[in-house]
Amino acid sequence: MVVGKPFLTVEQIQRRVNELAGSISADYEGKNLLAVGILKGAFIFYSDLVRAIQTPLSVDFLIASSYLKDNSTGQVRIHYDIREEVADRDVLLVEDIVDTGVTLNYLRERILMQGPKSLRICTFLDKKERREVDVPIDYIGYEIPNEFVVGYGLDYDNRFRNLPYISVFKKRT
Repeated sequence: MVVGKPFLTVEQIQRRVNELAGSISADYEGKNLLAVGILKGAFIFYSDLVRAIQTPLSVDFLIASSYLKDNSTGQVRIHYDIREEVADRDVLLVEDIVDTGVTLNYLRERILMQGPKSLRICTFLDKKERREVDVPIDYIGYEIPNEFVVGYGLDYDNRFRNLPYISVFKKRT
């Protein structure tokens, strides 16, 4: 396994997080915002983002998975669900990376069934060329090519999440 040089540096990451937080703060001023982080991958991005948002908010999490190592299984599993009331709330779903869109679309539809006032999606990374399901994304940190990346919360087999930057990951064969 090889983790290469930074694809996105710490400075690039922090600058973009602050820009996203500024847009979100403006859009949700005076609203009843519930920011929902999708764990495990989004935990670092989510933490940085909610600390930079300048409008009051509530926090919650859900744990969902559809990956095994570096391959999508195509089946979404919910391991921990939102505990806050969603009905009549402005909900911001925060994801680390949108790849096929299968997991995010599934979660979006589940939340919409609970009757939120609004639902927007923020992702740090968007890998559009891998998209299988069209899912609306309101805030995008970076669009990236079809490379498997780790760091800043993203993992390979639950490793490399603690890298402070984003790096392309290669398996040795």
